[in-house]
Amino acid sequence: MTQPVLAVRDLSTHFFTDDGEVKAVRGVSFEVMPGETVGIVGESGCGKSVTAMSLLGLVQRPGKVVHGEIMFKGQDLLKLSNEELRHIRGRDIAMIFQDPLSSLNPVLRIGFQIDEAMRAHDKIPKEDISHRGIDLLKQVRVPDAAHRIKDFPHQFSGGMRQRAMIAMGLSNKPDLLIADEPTTALDVTVQAQILELLRDLNEQTGAAIILITHNLGIVAGLCKRVLVMYAGEIVEEGPVEQIFESPQHPYTWSLLRSVPRIDSNRQDRLLSIEGLPPDLIDLPVGCKFNPRCPFRIERCFSEPPVIEDVAHAQRAACWVTMTRAYDEMGAANITDTSPGAASGVHPQGRRPAADLAVAPAETLSD
Repeated sequence: MTQPVLAVRDLSTHFFTDDGEVKAVRGVSFEVMPGETVGIVGESGCGKSVTAMSLLGLVQRPGKVVHGEIMFKGQDLLKLSNEELRHIRGRDIAMIFQDPLSSLNPVLRIGFQIDEAMRAHDKIPKEDISHRGIDLLKQVRVPDAAHRIKDFPHQFSGGMRQRAMIAMGLSNKPDLLIADEPTTALDVTVQAQILELLRDLNEQTGAAIILITHNLGIVAGLCKRVLVMYAGEIVEEGPVEQIFESPQHPYTWSLLRSVPRIDSNRQDRLLSIEGLPPDLIDLPVGCKFNPRCPFRIERCFSEPPVIEDVAHAQRAACWVTMTRAYDEMGAANITDTSPGAASGVHPQGRRPAADLAVAPAETLSD
């Protein structure tokens, strides 16, 4: 049986600030198989990037990995010294950051920076380094690579800089490539080119890819499996096609319903997710999505759901699940996505303003 190249178990990363303890990542567990492409999606602040930084030991103070295990090729990365981890980082696990302009050194030529990544780890024979830099730029489809390798970062466009970052990431033939929002600030055409490039490189090199993004379209175009994060934890995971076809967590369902579709009626309004993600210092009791969920039930306010199987190869952390929401709460025809709108459940006897308007004589205490 094939062993996972990466196995994360019960990972928790907190930030200890003057205002309190920010529980940025809580109890995250997942596996990545060799050659697999896995997407991590969610709103800004849900813990996607902190999870990636935790894998590479890049969490800065006041942050700290407080619990968990990160097994990479049989060894726990959390138990390695800084020097041992530095030997793996960039060599066996590479990362492409959100903004290539801030990641590249503006006063060093592109070729020097690619070569430096190889010299630092001694994985590539020294006599092969110089021509491998050109080969890498050709591989990521930089035109006239032999001349462009002498350019500085400011002479590259945004898409070209991202290609150079991908070339640096691939320079040491890593087993795992982590791409953190690799298409941020790029126009749609260049986004498509970068995604096609990553897909082709995945097939050619066999490197596993973790793609971090808030764009569900990017996940659909590149990934085989997706993890949906909310408030620092994984709320649903499974094969991409299955999740997109039949999401079982209300948050995943809400994300998909808020994305424009070319096959939808142009008269239909997009259904947004009302409210904001919770304060990670003072998280709500029970399910963390309950303040925003239209399908919440009483149990959601007292018990945090455990992620469990909801279909073949699909897991979700929800007391309701969308199967029940469709059967009992009319989710197929819902137009009001306000908290508790479909279930009619409101904490502490509160009811929607519309209900109170019809019965002004009743008090909130009943």
